[in-house]
Amino acid sequence: MIFGYSTNAFVKYSLMEAINRIARLGFSGLEIMCDRPHLYPPDFGEKGLAEIKSAIDGHGLKVTNLNSFTLFAVGDTYLPSWIEPEEKRRQIRIRHTLDCLELARDLGAKTVSIPPGGPLGDTPRKKALNLFYKGLEQVVPRAEFLGVTLAVEPEPGLLLERTSEFKDFIKDIKSPAVKLNFDMGHFYCVGEEPGQAFEDLFEWVCHVHLEDIAPSREHRHLIAGHGAISFLDVFTMMVKLGYQGDISLELYPYVDMPEAAGRQSLTYLLPVFAAAGLRIS
Repeated sequence: MIFGYSTNAFVKYSLMEAINRIARLGFSGLEIMCDRPHLYPPDFGEKGLAEIKSAIDGHGLKVTNLNSFTLFAVGDTYLPSWIEPEEKRRQIRIRHTLDCLELARDLGAKTVSIPPGGPLGDTPRKKALNLFYKGLEQVVPRAEFLGVTLAVEPEPGLLLERTSEFKDFIKDIKSPAVKLNFDMGHFYCVGEEPGQAFEDLFEWVCHVHLEDIAPSREHRHLIAGHGAISFLDVFTMMVKLGYQGDISLELYPYVDMPEAAGRQSLTYLLPVFAAAGLRIS
């Protein structure tokens, strides 16, 4: 199991510099932000992608996940989304996801994390779910062909937030190429205990996001140990259930101190991993 660090904490640096800094911190893997200023697909041709792959391989890193959640290059954190009323807007999200699947194939990533629909706005929930399903139908065949998993990531304030909502959603998905990116902080924010949520959703979990959250359950990612999440409970559950996927530390609020945030989190988490019997590299 690889413990990586997401490049979305390093947006004040180029992707190449982010790779170098994550490697120097001692992480064995990295999650790559598929958006500007990092790996936005239209910005990279074969030569640029080869240079990135060479840097990753040169450091002996594994790409734990490609994060296709944000679209700052053409929108914002959530938009364009899978469930917007305008078809042209939805197609931007679909095209982006297809492009990220190709990048995953080229970089050896097994998962591409995607937003869980998007903000509902004025769209009725049933209609939004139908739009999400229809959008996924346009990308699932390519994911299956490439052997890359689409990891839906529930998040507070979006179409899918909770364990029950994800279960209702996934029962109508017929493809093994659609699973779950388990962000433990997100489940904590909506009032669930991450260890229990992980057990309830385990059969679909293909990748994990890690961050701490304040006792208030406000959705703001914190350095591990600075909040209220019981990491020992979550890691113990992972061991009990035999989780074999990777974990990515996601600390995007710390753009002014990404290395310090990563180092503090690593220092805090290593003994917790050991106490739980979770073997990471």
